[in-house]
Amino acid sequence: MEPGLLARRTAMAPLLEYERQLVLELLDTDGLVVCARGLGADRLLHHLIRLHCHPACLVLVLNTQPTEEEYFINQLKIEGVEHLPLRVTNEIASNSRYEVYTQGGVIFATSRILVVDFLTDRIPSDLITGILVYRAHRIIESCQEAFILRLFRQKNKRGFIKAFTDNAVAFDTGFCHVERVMRNLFVKKLYLWPRFHVAVNSFLEQHKPEVVEIHVSMTPAMLAIQTAILDILNACLKELKCHNPSLEVEDLSLENAIGKPFDKTIRHYLDPLWHQLGAKTKSLVQDLKILRTLLQYLSQYDCVTFLNLLESLRATEKAFGQNSGWLFLDSSTSMFVNARARVYRVPDVKISKKVKMSEKMEIKEEQGQVLICASDDRTCSQLRDYITVGAEAFLLRLYRKTFEKDSKAEEVWRKFRKEGSSKRIMKSNKRAKTSQNKERASAKEKTLKKKKPRLTLTQMIEKSEELEKEENVEEDHRREISSSPESCFEEIKHEEFDLNVSSDAAYGILKEPLTIIHPLLGCSDPYALTRVLHEVEPRYVVLYDTELTFVRQLEIYRASRPGKPLRVYFLIYGGSTEEQRYLTALRKEKEAFEKLIREKASMVVPEEREGRDETNLDLVRGTASTNVPTNTRKAGGQKQNGTSHSIVVDMREFRSELPSLIHRRGIDIEPVTLEVGDYILTPEMCVERKSISDLIGSLNNGRLYSQCISMSRYYKQPVLLIEFDPSKPFSLMSRGALYQEISSSDISSKLTLLTLHFPRLRVLWCPSPHATAELFEELKQNKPQPDAATALAITADSENLPESEKYNPGPQDFLLKMPGVNAKNCHSLMNHIKNIAELATLSQDRLTSILGNAANAKQLYDFIHTSYAEIVSKGKMKK
Repeated sequence: MEPGLLARRTAMAPLLEYERQLVLELLDTDGLVVCARGLGADRLLHHLIRLHCHPACLVLVLNTQPTEEEYFINQLKIEGVEHLPLRVTNEIASNSRYEVYTQGGVIFATSRILVVDFLTDRIPSDLITGILVYRAHRIIESCQEAFILRLFRQKNKRGFIKAFTDNAVAFDTGFCHVERVMRNLFVKKLYLWPRFHVAVNSFLEQHKPEVVEIHVSMTPAMLAIQTAILDILNACLKELKCHNPSLEVEDLSLENAIGKPFDKTIRHYLDPLWHQLGAKTKSLVQDLKILRTLLQYLSQYDCVTFLNLLESLRATEKAFGQNSGWLFLDSSTSMFVNARARVYRVPDVKISKKVKMSEKMEIKEEQGQVLICASDDRTCSQLRDYITVGAEAFLLRLYRKTFEKDSKAEEVWRKFRKEGSSKRIMKSNKRAKTSQNKERASAKEKTLKKKKPRLTLTQMIEKSEELEKEENVEEDHRREISSSPESCFEEIKHEEFDLNVSSDAAYGILKEPLTIIHPLLGCSDPYALTRVLHEVEPRYVVLYDTELTFVRQLEIYRASRPGKPLRVYFLIYGGSTEEQRYLTALRKEKEAFEKLIREKASMVVPEEREGRDETNLDLVRGTASTNVPTNTRKAGGQKQNGTSHSIVVDMREFRSELPSLIHRRGIDIEPVTLEVGDYILTPEMCVERKSISDLIGSLNNGRLYSQCISMSRYYKQPVLLIEFDPSKPFSLMSRGALYQEISSSDISSKLTLLTLHFPRLRVLWCPSPHATAELFEELKQNKPQPDAATALAITADSENLPESEKYNPGPQDFLLKMPGVNAKNCHSLMNHIKNIAELATLSQDRLTSILGNAANAKQLYDFIHTSYAEIVSKGKMKK
């Protein structure tokens, strides 16, 4: 929140009745809490953090963002907590982190740091009171948190694990998703708190705010445009199904297509096959994205912005010569015609008064502090401009800014608007005198409202007198503009409409009454709107755009302040995709909770799930593979070799899943900062791991070549590991590349050149991290273990070279080209001579003793000492 709005800072409201009930249950038994969006998962986490802010406790908090951590710490500071949580980041040296942990309290730390500290015993595992996990639905995707919990439970059997999430829809994908999450969390209790829970519903119904739903009717042009877009969208979906019969038909419905998660759904199905898809399918996916954007712009922004997007789409298609098929449909023509009609023709007065912004202007006449919430910064900026300068001036300024290069377009616009204005005046003159008086009075009131000074939050405190003087000058212009439709165009023509509003302000503010415009999404601080809500304490809240999470937050805000009135206005286009999108989000969350309730009823949870004893098989380290040979002559194969295997791993590799899988197979991990390689399997084997994107980038910028030089210099067995992601597409060659000429820019060509330059380099292709971990275990069989200190001492400029790499590679290559010299005797020859000049002085007998082979020595001696003339005279070489 911007400084200066309010001097006081309000603490978080106390827990509600049903929240206290949930906290008591959670304190009694560890578990996973799944609550509805906006019902206060962050409030529960905040309360548990506050309970453990004491030096006698040591509680770790996982999966939080820096902005969230800062919010929790500030709230605890406001509430007067003495022992505030600490944040462990890269700024704290590794040697001093143990002292930070032993101070106790609550610790916010990044997952990579915690993994390394657990592996190196830098954190006192036996002293940890417990772990709190936020956004628990991501525990399977974010492998580091699951690794931390497994390390914690292996070393600490008494500490608690409590997890929270407010995304029930995330558990609706995959087979037994919630059960797999609980298995990784080591909890056996599932707490479900949907909005329709009896305790939640009964309590919030007793303290519900006054809700006013305003269903704004869409104009005929908007309805026609929406119908056209939906028709085109449906046609694209049908064509996509025809080209890809394997796609789920239910997910490709028109109802799901207008929802926000549709892009993720379609990419989920097509990403693994993206490189195999034809150009038509890829074009259809792009068209679906464009059409969804058009639907959003139709209900979100003004007519000028929507037309500008349409015109830019058509201009782009013409410029690149790649026309989408939907541009030639009849629905597309209807969409363009109606979009232009909205800009170049003045609609009827009765219809124009029903748009969302006009409704909001009437709501603004309420007395009391008003909070207006829109979806993003752009919408907030347009609302602020609409309130301050009026509809006509706002649209004209926006039109000039958008189409300023097209002078003919402005002339046409003025012509149509003037004709429409004259028709509207003639039509209004036929009305009764009483209705004219009412309209004049209403216009006068709205003009007075427009004359309120406009200030941002910072400007309210600073330079207020100076800005008020500037506002008085602009008020005169607005009074002239509002006097008549004809004079409107004459005055606007010579005015720039400089609003003096800070462009980087997070939200706008208007005085008398205090009116704040704030975006729902897109803020760098996720709790910015929550702060505004609790500090301003508005009497009225206007939802220009509906967002499920904030609607629930308003319910909790009203319930936590009994006796204080709150009226919420819902502005929504009736029968629009905007309304359908909101209803679909509600329905999907309800269905997700119903599915979770059924799964909980039939779920079989083993008694050892929490891992508080040694019976949990998930905590057992060791390979489950049957391919590893076992000596059955000793105790029937039960007695295994006591040698522990280890791998030296670079610190940066802990962002991937591979270290966790290696550790799970019973191989110890030694985390150090390596300059050469990523994994040291044996004293002679070094592995450089590359994902597909990293491989392409390293080949293009030459970094991989430098890394291969370093590995080949210091290790006898350099290895390049190329690891695939099963959910991401990749192919070395495209479908038509086999019929094209070989190019040096191709990935396959660069890999071929790399193997030619480094004959000892081995390339491993692994389809997943699980396959890589199994391959590493097989490569380490019957091999010595690496030394972390030795691997750490090897740098790009290190002088500790192996025996085979003590010499300059240039002369080595030169020697190997000579007759009689090969890879077996080359190093022996270099150990006995200083340079090539000394080699020319050696006798044949001396060469025989060095090379150990008389035939090789004779070939080398003859090559050096036979003159060119002798070779020509013998006819062995042509002139």
